[in-house]
Amino acid sequence: MTINRGSSRDDASGPVQKEVHAHWRLFLFEGAALILLGLIAIVVPSIGSANVTLGLGLIFLLSGAIGLATTYWARQAPGFWWSLVSALLAIIVGVVLIGNKTQDLYGGLMGWPFESTGPLRLILALFFLVEGGASIMFAIEHRRQFSGRWAWMVASGIIDIVLASIIIFNLPGTSAWTMGLLVAVNMIVGGAALIAMGMHSRDESAASKVLSPGKV
Repeated sequence: MTINRGSSRDDASGPVQKEVHAHWRLFLFEGAALILLGLIAIVVPSIGSANVTLGLGLIFLLSGAIGLATTYWARQAPGFWWSLVSALLAIIVGVVLIGNKTQDLYGGLMGWPFESTGPLRLILALFFLVEGGASIMFAIEHRRQFSGRWAWMVASGIIDIVLASIIIFNLPGTSAWTMGLLVAVNMIVGGAALIAMGMHSRDESAASKVLSPGKV
């Protein structure tokens, strides 16, 4: 039996493609913001190890807020729930890090200074694992809906899982610079993947506008 794959692909992808193409600027914006926050994460450890937990917490909180906003604006696009999980996870991690660092600064018993790396390493490892899984599922959802450049997001998710493995097996040590660098890699790679998807969606959108007048 012969299956008309091209016809089924067009029928399934039409509305979804329009939704993705309509929000390509959101992909670019969120990607650029993540890359900027990743670069800041590299600089944060040089400020002093006492401020690293607070600095990383603020970075996570800001990245989560940006992700939550862009997810809401593009809520009809593929992978909404996985994108929502990623944004909420970053916000939760940011709140936990900021809250515990604030308690530590004011003499609270629950503060987790960066030098006591056990709790912080656990938080980052769990974040990278869940974020990696969410990124891969987000990419699969885009693949199912025939969205382009989904492989970039798969690569981003795999890298997140590798980062979690690095922390779990204590491969690079537990210095403040190392933790900041791992967070930076997570955000820069994720941002680059979003930019790649956004650029592809922009090109596809421009091509569809050129071809649309000729459609019957």
